[in-house]
Amino acid sequence: MDLGAIIYILLGSTIGLGSRLFLKHKLRNRKEFSLNKSLTVNSLAALFLGIIIALDLTYKNFVLASLIGFLGCFSTFSSFIYELFYLIHKRKYLSFMIYYFEVLGISFVFFCSGYFVTLIFVN
Repeated sequence: MDLGAIIYILLGSTIGLGSRLFLKHKLRNRKEFSLNKSLTVNSLAALFLGIIIALDLTYKNFVLASLIGFLGCFSTFSSFIYELFYLIHKRKYLSFMIYYFEVLGISFVFFCSGYFVTLIFVN
């Protein structure tokens, strides 16, 4: 991997991490409703992934910065895994199953929405 690719990935990951922390901070300050922050961030990441995949970009540097850098740091797979582990550890098996399928299902719906809506507007 060349130095330029590493720089693009670092730039994308810095923006992705900053965006995730900003969004989680904003969601934490909201008292009027309760959202699972990891679910929200992962759903948005899936939506962005669907959009980027649908655009079928051939710009290597943009793909490195957006897919690997930005989305790699913006999505919260490790938080998702920790939350699953926590539910198992607390023996909340039904909550574990519901949360698992909720995150996967909603993320898949957001990915498909981003993908197909982008195809509609691009074509």
